[in-house]
Amino acid sequence: MEPQTPQAEPVPAHLPLEALAVQPLLNRDHETRPAAFYERLRAEYGPVAPVDVLGVPAWLVIGYAQTLDILRDARGNWSRRVGTWRAYREGEVPADWPMLPVVESDNSGFRDGADSTRLRGAWSEGLRPFQDRSRPEAKALEQAVRRYADELLTVICKGGGRSGSADLSAQYARPLPLMVIGRLLGSGADDGDELISDLWRVMDAGPDAQEASARLIARVADLCAARVAAPGEDLPSFMLAAVPDLTAEELTAEMAMMTGLVGDVTGTLISNTVTEVLIGETGARDSLSAGMLQEAINRAAAANPPMANLAFRWAKTDVRLGRFQIAAGDPVMVSPAAAHQDPAFAAGGGPDSIYSSRAHLAWSAGPHACLGRDLATTITTIAVERLFDRFSGLRLAVPADRLPWRSSPLMRGLRSLPVTYELAGDPPEPQSSAAAEEAAEQEEPGEDGHDSLVRRVLRMMRLSQS
Repeated sequence: MEPQTPQAEPVPAHLPLEALAVQPLLNRDHETRPAAFYERLRAEYGPVAPVDVLGVPAWLVIGYAQTLDILRDARGNWSRRVGTWRAYREGEVPADWPMLPVVESDNSGFRDGADSTRLRGAWSEGLRPFQDRSRPEAKALEQAVRRYADELLTVICKGGGRSGSADLSAQYARPLPLMVIGRLLGSGADDGDELISDLWRVMDAGPDAQEASARLIARVADLCAARVAAPGEDLPSFMLAAVPDLTAEELTAEMAMMTGLVGDVTGTLISNTVTEVLIGETGARDSLSAGMLQEAINRAAAANPPMANLAFRWAKTDVRLGRFQIAAGDPVMVSPAAAHQDPAFAAGGGPDSIYSSRAHLAWSAGPHACLGRDLATTITTIAVERLFDRFSGLRLAVPADRLPWRSSPLMRGLRSLPVTYELAGDPPEPQSSAAAEEAAEQEEPGEDGHDSLVRRVLRMMRLSQS
């Protein structure tokens, strides 16, 4: 008797994505209780669910195995090019859809094949001096990050006394990586003031975010054009040296993406790591107490990845996922945050385990895995280390379930991180914020423009609180 060939399980018939009833991605549970939201979706739909993303239907992939398979894309089923999107080609995407500038950005995150490989090659070589800890540029950057962190912490506790309160998001986690951006771009002593102001406006998605974004792109374009004309010792110049045919337009798109990734993603990772340590439910606190700082960051990234959902990719052919048939041209969002809640992943890395899985997907995976993860991790490691060295007693100022999480289709971060603290050492001399700014104004800028950048950040912090 001949063995039977296994038959593929038939694909259940269902309506196309555009005709399905979809659940809104942004809702109260997604913002404040994402685990409950993902559990509800998983119970109803399995590893992939139809959702509404700010008025556009899409598939949200919430299973760990399915998310990893899509990110690796071993069969070449997925494209990052917006032109693959059927609804986009047919003019059915609203012109005012809030995420349109992201998917139309045409940076390396939205390229495929040889185009992506070429741009990622520039990134790999451009970042190498800052990520290879044996290189002088990496050593100098780490020293600068420590200075930035220490000076920001000094500003926080200059109110006098051994204890106080602060918003560690606005006063520490956000400004620190933004100061690093100025150094990476080689613009710390030039237009750091305006650059940081506009980055904050864009990240806050306030009423003037569109205008701020346009100014930011224009400013980055001017800087990139200057680097093409006269290279320096900075990230865009190193990328140009690695790929000499990189155009000013391509460089501008990449550097604009970098400002968001370093400024928002790294700032959010710092804030989320501190939050997980203070809450103490995911093993991050125990890891920090055991001296395993990078493990604490790893735990935080698994519990609350800064990019909860990764920006769209589109099916190049019909693909079956779970109980659904994803049609060619359908938009798909993969969710590391949901994948980490999948029992298939979560069961292997409980909070009591001394070793957590490094298989989390906070940095993506496959051909679009984050090339700057070492840089982001270094900045976060220094930030968290300096914070807990300076403050021996650090506590949330509100109950954990009242922390104000941002409402975003992509990011998982706090709008503010209110804490109370006790100093580990003697407090600095009491000084008003106006006096601190006046003292900073009298300092001479250092060789790398560091003092100038710190002076400007101090001024903006005071103005933002007035």
